[in-house]
Amino acid sequence: MSTVTRASLDQRLAMAKRCSREATLAGAKAAAVATVASAVPTLVSVRMLPWAKANLNPTGQALIICTAAGMAYFVAADKKILSLAQRHSFERAPEHLRNTSYQGAARPHPAFFRP
Repeated sequence: MSTVTRASLDQRLAMAKRCSREATLAGAKAAAVATVASAVPTLVSVRMLPWAKANLNPTGQALIICTAAGMAYFVAADKKILSLAQRHSFERAPEHLRNTSYQGAARPHPAFFRP
């Protein structure tokens, strides 16, 4: 059983803060791209399509754009957090668990599954 020291807790806290900062930045970048990518077609369609002009008021337009931005933010941030957690857990794993290659004697993979 290992003991937990103040230094190890501080190191973990610093790593958690850095990972959350990276995830927030990745989410903000994705939200900015999604805002532009959804705002342009939404605003163009409201000006050019009669159905959109009649049925999408400014609140509806803002809802479409904000929904796309919010979804992009959370998806990108979650993917970043999961990838960082996977990378850091792999770094802490014992050496015998790091070898993830399978050397079994099973039948070979079909051609479309080969790496």
